[in-house]
Amino acid sequence: MSTLPVTLDRSAPGSLPAQLSARIRELVVAGTLARGDRLPSSRALAVDLGVSRSVTEQAYEQLLAEGWLEARRGAGTFVAAAGGAARAAPRRRPVHAPADLVRLDAGTPWIDPRHAAGWRRAWREVSTARPPRGYDDPRGLPELRAALADRLGRTRGLAVDPDEVVLTNGTTDGLRHVATVLPPGPVALEDPGYRAAVETVRGLGREVRDLPALAPVTDLTGVAAAYVTPAHQHPLGRVMPGSDRVSLLAAAEAAGAVVVEDDYDSEFRYDVAPVPALASLDRSRVAYLGTAAKSVAPSLRLGWLVAPPDLLDRVNARRAITHEGAPWPVQRAYLALLRDGYVDKVVRTARRVYAERAPRVAAALSPYAELAGPLAGMYSTWLLPQADALRAREAARRAGFEVNLLSDYGRSSRSTGLVVGFGGVTDEELDRALAALTSALG
Repeated sequence: MSTLPVTLDRSAPGSLPAQLSARIRELVVAGTLARGDRLPSSRALAVDLGVSRSVTEQAYEQLLAEGWLEARRGAGTFVAAAGGAARAAPRRRPVHAPADLVRLDAGTPWIDPRHAAGWRRAWREVSTARPPRGYDDPRGLPELRAALADRLGRTRGLAVDPDEVVLTNGTTDGLRHVATVLPPGPVALEDPGYRAAVETVRGLGREVRDLPALAPVTDLTGVAAAYVTPAHQHPLGRVMPGSDRVSLLAAAEAAGAVVVEDDYDSEFRYDVAPVPALASLDRSRVAYLGTAAKSVAPSLRLGWLVAPPDLLDRVNARRAITHEGAPWPVQRAYLALLRDGYVDKVVRTARRVYAERAPRVAAALSPYAELAGPLAGMYSTWLLPQADALRAREAARRAGFEVNLLSDYGRSSRSTGLVVGFGGVTDEELDRALAALTSALG
């Protein structure tokens, strides 16, 4: 080949040899230069491009080292690689995510800005603390596990030893750890239910079995585990009755299955005292999951697992190999937040805010929809026909808000309506969102 279809730009970033090697590489990849094609000599190419010979020599040397070219003694430089295999990345279809909408979701908590000083103080403490020399204890910081064990005893009726507590990267991470060490078999999940839990189980290659969310569980034959939210069923909001808890545990015992209890927001009862944890009835059969997401911040990505002894040993053995512990800085900060009373403060103030907002939501929506469960937590779910729910959601979007459809939480369930969160918004935003919803439903 007497010349190459390349041009160099002295004003562009990067050296001329790097530009030239990139241009030749692109020609090979595109198939314009085929395997076996002879390239012009470095001298001839330099004359053709109007550059010094050192530029072309350096470019050739780079491509020879990468294996794109080969030098044949007495014959010249040739293309050594076959091109034409590379393809341009397919154009992504634009995703019109409502990023600019204020989300009235079921998982964003209210954090009183008056507590910001406590948050900053905890992270300053982390910045001056000495991190572990290597991988730390995969179970988590001993001091934090002790603090959580004490808190679970006081608030959830769980008498646990600190060595029974494992720190995780949130609820779904804890579920993943449990499901990974279970024997083969499907996992039963509430329907409608927590979508992230469903995707976690599916991502592990396990079959998902549907548990009708409001029906007593009397048979778990053939399943490895059942995932439930008994204190505040997500998203319908019901508290699992005592008789249903007993039948669930009996079914799990008969089937040799594990019950995975997601206790995601039990501290936010404002109608009655917090409902005791299901695990308090049977520590040998229930794997308990807790989270900091609803009390402190979802982005903290911190949770905890209290598992039956045989499962706990398997989880710890696996994590000791994979180093899948929660990040040390996050654990260290949460320890300070617990110790200094920050967590208790944000929970108390958020509970008061939710107790005031929940009736406001109910007053606005009850003329048009049926409340699915008792008022508790940072959201409420409203049953209404799908056409009405869709119309209300679109009206909310036009007003700048995103509200979830109940149908998105179901698989075989045919429940329809709206899931209206009121934690991660201001009072003014909530009023505007409710006005948009009621205007569409009225």
